[in-house]
Amino acid sequence: MKKITIAIDGFSSTGKSTLAKQLAKKLEYVYVDTGAMYRAVTLFAMKSGFVDAGKVDEDALVRSLDDIELNFIFNSDLGFAEMYLNGENVEKEIRTMPVSKNVSQVSVIQAVREKLVAMQQAMGVDKGVVMDGRDIGTVVFPSAELKIFMTASPEKRAVRRYKELLDRGEDVVYEDILENVQKRDYIDSNRAISPLKRAEDAIKFDNSDLGLEDQFQRIYEHSLRVIEKQA
Repeated sequence: MKKITIAIDGFSSTGKSTLAKQLAKKLEYVYVDTGAMYRAVTLFAMKSGFVDAGKVDEDALVRSLDDIELNFIFNSDLGFAEMYLNGENVEKEIRTMPVSKNVSQVSVIQAVREKLVAMQQAMGVDKGVVMDGRDIGTVVFPSAELKIFMTASPEKRAVRRYKELLDRGEDVVYEDILENVQKRDYIDSNRAISPLKRAEDAIKFDNSDLGLEDQFQRIYEHSLRVIEKQA
């Protein structure tokens, strides 16, 4: 059966990565978490001292982009690929609240986006890929056969993120999480370069009140219909 490119965009904490992993596994496609790539660059910037009080030294980071090597390495125990930064597994570190607070500021830098978009396009050149992020259907793969735009209320997304961080043992406050979600929504949607927006041919999917299994089943069945049309 002919393979396609599946682009999943949407706001933070809408479950894009969870859905994309499930879909890729079921279809036996490659999964690419572009958000992890931006988080890894953000972690690099933080560790390099390029981030101070929420401000990013853009010039210093751009000069160091050639020093950043990103790889996804499959973990058979977990069933998905983890993010490696310069040979180090940073999958857990990039999901922490400090990284979340700075990733939008790093993501607006044009040179960062150009570097990562080029990498993402190379990863999906042979199709058979499920890629999630903010600009996959609009910039990375505007010709993707299936585009999904995920959304949910900020409050519902903040609750999900809050529970996720608590489960990881982090000391967090719900109000801080909600503020971060709303701030990231604004920055992502209003940045000058590749803003978060729904592609005209993307299916809008509001999962505010849907369980993970119901959500997956609906999108999986729709994916099969799109794939069959390409045969």
